[in-house]
Amino acid sequence: MSAEAVKGAGGNLLLNKFFQTILLSNVLLQIGIWVRNFAILMYVTDKTNADEFAISLMGFVEFLPIFVFSFIGGTFADRWKPRLTMIWCDFLSALSVFIVLITLLYGSWHMVYLATFVSAILSQFSQPSAMKLFKQHIPEEQLQSAMAMFQSLIAIFMVLGPSLGVISYQKFGIEVSIGVMGVAFLLSAVVLFRIPRDREVERTEAGAEQRFVQDLKDGFAYVWRSPVLKSLGGTFALAGTAVGIAHTLGLFIVLERLEQPKEFLQYILMVNGVAMLVGGGLVMAIAKKVPPQKLLALGIFLSSVCMVGIGLSTSVPLTLVLQFISGLGFPLIQIGISTMILQWSEESYIGRVNGVLSPMFMGMMVIMTLVAGQLKSVFPLVGIYSAAGGIMFLGMLLLIPLFKHKPLVAGAEG
Repeated sequence: MSAEAVKGAGGNLLLNKFFQTILLSNVLLQIGIWVRNFAILMYVTDKTNADEFAISLMGFVEFLPIFVFSFIGGTFADRWKPRLTMIWCDFLSALSVFIVLITLLYGSWHMVYLATFVSAILSQFSQPSAMKLFKQHIPEEQLQSAMAMFQSLIAIFMVLGPSLGVISYQKFGIEVSIGVMGVAFLLSAVVLFRIPRDREVERTEAGAEQRFVQDLKDGFAYVWRSPVLKSLGGTFALAGTAVGIAHTLGLFIVLERLEQPKEFLQYILMVNGVAMLVGGGLVMAIAKKVPPQKLLALGIFLSSVCMVGIGLSTSVPLTLVLQFISGLGFPLIQIGISTMILQWSEESYIGRVNGVLSPMFMGMMVIMTLVAGQLKSVFPLVGIYSAAGGIMFLGMLLLIPLFKHKPLVAGAEG
């Protein structure tokens, strides 16, 4: 993604100090996250001899905190200074990782789950704070382009990340891999000091507990009043159900349907990542021409079709092609969702809107990560993936009535 392409999309985002900083911070976070995801997955798989429950538990400890803390994190994101919130979250993530490393050296291997658990909790305070900063520092006409470029960076790590995690684990072991995670999170916290200082947050006379409960209620009411955000919540729930199944059982597609070793999963995700990079570039090209709700619908449609195909396929080439097509749709989904939340929410409500909608997705995802392993013991993978694709398709249908809606202007309600 070139600077010229960004400039053509509404101004040179790469000259924006905030955008430069958030990209650099995200590079460091992605290194830590991908080393965490794959090094720990390989470690747990080796330790448990590919036990279905142990592998699904990895997804559970990652997504349960997201569901539980998303409401709280989103509400506090609207009350706290977002820059300082992000810095503290990265610093505490690094601290928790180093504590896990020490206990791993002297205690039980099960402590690796804690690194994922704590990081997932803190992300629920950091992520909505980042959304608020995007709203503050990126001009409205550049939001979708900024999200496309941000998603392209994530796509690059979808290509590089799996191999980074696997190589780190195979060459250096779990201890060094966890150390890399901690250093990456710590450096991200340092980089975030470059972001301009936060605005002063308004203080109220009401007690903290009373104010928090009222803010939480206001967030739910705000989403309920908006037909766009309300429908988006339904789509989130259906998509979370489908993605929870596919995310948890992806390793078994490799082991059973394709009859490949567990390490082959990294190549599937690399293909997916290349496609995401291409898809992010396509969104940059059409960002000002296609509304985000149509981008989201198209991305979900592609994912639903490919999900069914991946479940049916026993051919490595066909599965890789389907993963590529699915990867093209993923940036459409992520950019569409992020842009819709930013465009249909007032700045003072962004954290709470994110906190209300994310659990719709994550809640179902948490349930399915825990249930998927049990479903697999009863139903064939083909049937499970076909059902997941059908559920994803229903989520796309909910978006069709939103095609006629226009974004918020001048603080009006959705």
